[in-house]
Amino acid sequence: MTLEEYKKEFTEDDAVGWLEIDKQFDRLYPNQEPKHFAPAISYMLGGEHPLDGVSIYESKKQTDHFHFVTYGFSELYYDEEKLDSEYSKWGFELTFRLKPFAGDTENPGWAVALLQNIAKYVFSSGNWFEEFHYMPANGPIRLDTETEITGLLFVTDPEIEKIETPHGEVTFLQIVGITTAEFDAIKEGSRTVEEVVQELKENNPLLITDLTRK
Repeated sequence: MTLEEYKKEFTEDDAVGWLEIDKQFDRLYPNQEPKHFAPAISYMLGGEHPLDGVSIYESKKQTDHFHFVTYGFSELYYDEEKLDSEYSKWGFELTFRLKPFAGDTENPGWAVALLQNIAKYVFSSGNWFEEFHYMPANGPIRLDTETEITGLLFVTDPEIEKIETPHGEVTFLQIVGITTAEFDAIKEGSRTVEEVVQELKENNPLLITDLTRK
């Protein structure tokens, strides 16, 4: 896209990258208005949460689950200087699929906090994630919860392909909760992330995180 085309299609008030993310989820969930969580004070204005927002859609594919998407790892707003970059900011946004959990009487706000904490790590360390990376959650991914899900791995979201935005490439990386035993096996080298992913996909092709999984 040329600068002239960019100026013609967008104005300085447009959230150019945000619109590109919404296009993908409008395709998956036509006519659905997601629940949206945004920090009270934006990161640009001195807030503590790097992500400008997290949306939650309700999916009925495979089994009823929540489908989260972040806004903030990529360039969200009009910026002529970012036009035609190779990657849009960090080059990805995160997604997360969560089976409803009995302990969540209302919205699963803890999952939004989890995504914000991952963003804090990325923004402060300068380290980004790619497919088949993994990390510990330093305890249950839902705090104060009896669950064996204590680690995370990253895969490409099975329903959303990489997109080219006016600001560069964006991959949708889905975080997947794994058990302590799975994490330890990966860390010790007895199994690869790819092997764990393939095993999980046999009964869970969308890689929905279930806090009750053993």
